[in-house]
Amino acid sequence: MAELGGKGVTAGKIASNVQKKLTRAQEKVLQKLGKADETKDEQFEQCVQNFNKQLSEGTRLQKDLRTYLASVKAMHEASKKLTECLQEVYEPDWPGRDDTNKIAENNDLLWTDFHQKLVDQALLTMDTYLGQFPDIKSRIAKRGRKLVDYDSARHHFEALQTAKKKDETKIAKAEEELVKAQKVFEEMNVDLQEELPSLWNSRVGFYVNTFQSIAGLEENFHKEMSKLNQNLHDVLLGLDKQYSGNAFPVKAQPSDSTPGKANKSPSPPPDGSPITSPETKTVNHELEPSSLEAPGASIPKSPSQPAEAAHAGAEAAGSEVAAGAEASKTEADSGSASSSLPAVVVETFPATVNGTVEGGASSERADMPPGFLFKVQAMHDYTATDSDELQLKAGDVVLVIPFENPEDQDEGWLMGVKESDWIQHKELDQCRGVFPENFTERVQ
Repeated sequence: MAELGGKGVTAGKIASNVQKKLTRAQEKVLQKLGKADETKDEQFEQCVQNFNKQLSEGTRLQKDLRTYLASVKAMHEASKKLTECLQEVYEPDWPGRDDTNKIAENNDLLWTDFHQKLVDQALLTMDTYLGQFPDIKSRIAKRGRKLVDYDSARHHFEALQTAKKKDETKIAKAEEELVKAQKVFEEMNVDLQEELPSLWNSRVGFYVNTFQSIAGLEENFHKEMSKLNQNLHDVLLGLDKQYSGNAFPVKAQPSDSTPGKANKSPSPPPDGSPITSPETKTVNHELEPSSLEAPGASIPKSPSQPAEAAHAGAEAAGSEVAAGAEASKTEADSGSASSSLPAVVVETFPATVNGTVEGGASSERADMPPGFLFKVQAMHDYTATDSDELQLKAGDVVLVIPFENPEDQDEGWLMGVKESDWIQHKELDQCRGVFPENFTERVQ
């Protein structure tokens, strides 16, 4: 026979293949129409369903594993850039520079080793596991075709046997073809009947080994990475100790779920000014050592001292000092004294009640909100982050008032109402709020 295309494919072979396809197609049509029975093997069909499920799961696992490896590679690159940035900002004269360079080098090696071991112990194993599926899938499909050939040969032989006019020669040939088709089908069927259940059961051990490998590699990687991170922490701690005066304070941000203002820290002003303490600032006016303390003079030291006592003490001190000064002047004019008394500097203080000035400010306090303490002016804009905070613009004047419950006050925060809102509404419930003290400056 002449060969076609020089590939050993003869015309007869092509014709035989075409005839087989036509016969199979005709047989499948008859089976679907119910005019021909089909050999069924429910046990094998179950094995095929398991095979397809196993293939689908393995394909998904392979895809997700590749995604995981891509993520590890991306994390490696991100970590590498981060350590490179640290190396760049770490100045040569800072202590621990050589250590940071070594840590960065080990960090890069650790990521590289982790990625390579994942490829070797997980991905390549995954590829090998899935590599057996295409051949088995092809054999399952071929078995299906041989089953159709077997059914077709069986039906043809049965038809010749039941024909009214029997042709023994055709019957013998049909029987020969049936035996041949049955033998080919059964050989393939037996092999697959053994392989498919074995392959299905192998999935358990494969999944165990794969995820154990990944988990073990991750565990070792994180242990080694933890050591590097601890080393880096120690190096930076040494740097911080040497430059402790330039420490950068990190303040926790408030949480919307936190009740009231508990544990809230004031934000630093935009210009970087230091956060001032919420403690009351007082000026201690002391007399010079050369000054004489007038007998009986009394200056109130407690803001809670009654105003009348403060005025009385101030008047008594003023009278006695004035008398002493007049006597000194008379003695000096007459020349009878050999030396004069040193000048007495008296600093008078207005009486205060609860930390506020009494007297001249009484008319002003009448227009202030209940419990008014003092005024402050906003030096910077402040954007409120909670509903109970004041929104401030630079230049706003705020009237400071006490907290209804002193326990609600946090360090660095004051309660108040903007002066403009108080003048317009005269209503505390709608206008008052808290604000960071370090954004303001006391003006009165």
